[in-house]
Amino acid sequence: MMSDTSTLDGPEGARTAPRPAPLVDALGALLPALLRRDGDGLAVKDAASGVYVHADARLLGWLGCTPEDVIGRDDSALFEPAVLQLLRAADQAALAQAGALTTEHKFERQGVRREFSVLRQRLDDVGGRVLLAAVWRDLVPVRRTEAQRAAAIEQLEQQQRDNEQLRREMQDHTLRDSETGLYNRAHFEDQLRREVDLSTREHREFALVSIEIDPLSADVAALGEAGRSRVYEALGRLLRGNTRAMDASCRFDDTRFAVLLSGVGLATAHSRMEGLRRQCATQIVVHEGRDIGFTASMGVASFPHTAHTQEELRAACDLALADARQRGGNHVTLASIRFDPS
Repeated sequence: MMSDTSTLDGPEGARTAPRPAPLVDALGALLPALLRRDGDGLAVKDAASGVYVHADARLLGWLGCTPEDVIGRDDSALFEPAVLQLLRAADQAALAQAGALTTEHKFERQGVRREFSVLRQRLDDVGGRVLLAAVWRDLVPVRRTEAQRAAAIEQLEQQQRDNEQLRREMQDHTLRDSETGLYNRAHFEDQLRREVDLSTREHREFALVSIEIDPLSADVAALGEAGRSRVYEALGRLLRGNTRAMDASCRFDDTRFAVLLSGVGLATAHSRMEGLRRQCATQIVVHEGRDIGFTASMGVASFPHTAHTQEELRAACDLALADARQRGGNHVTLASIRFDPS
């Protein structure tokens, strides 16, 4: 049961000092129907005049008013014209319907931005009068809670995204060679099988390239494993930079590498690998203040022009690579195109 602040009794509406009011006691039984909850404020107006006949302590506190500021007055004494117009329109709408009406109102009061949800209910024949009861609910803490909930949800979703990214990175790490950043052989073979199946179904071509680093110079060989590691890292960077997302490159062993060029024919593959060969030949790797150079030989085959199966494609690449090395290295050789008898 709420405590009374002030009421207005009498036909002329003369203000009286705060005292217990039968009107407020009568409203107590109606509050559940008004959906009033703890923390809400309550105001009651005379429907005919629009003057307040009751305002509880919580609502007065929100408005920064005393009972004498409110009781016996209408909204014109409390609100700016723009707010007043909206409040009066909501009051009239609530009086015109049988059920409760809820509206939201935003205004600035004593330098503070306030936001309320107001549930209005017409009350007929209360002490011989028609009244309009309004339950005011402060939305600021509600909005704050909603914002905190949204922030918490966003944080959880971001954590999930971060965890998923970490999972993918960890999974990707297991699929890649740590020294070059290229895929390992097992994963590359899986991609190659999928590419063969896709190209067979869709009748399209793709290219496979076998790459081998040419024998290093004596000066580079003298640098030992550290020098060779710089060369492998450099080739890994070049391969990653010269392949698309749909392509794949891998490290087979210490000196052997492979590239899958999806949807690419023999001529285009040769052009791209020739560009890569020139980059390798002009790449300068610095190790302990010394410049290291290297070259690579490449064999290019295509599916289905030079081979009709994965095994044949691999063999065609190896033969083309062997031909490139026989020519002295630093060379790109194309596999022979098959001519099947009709």
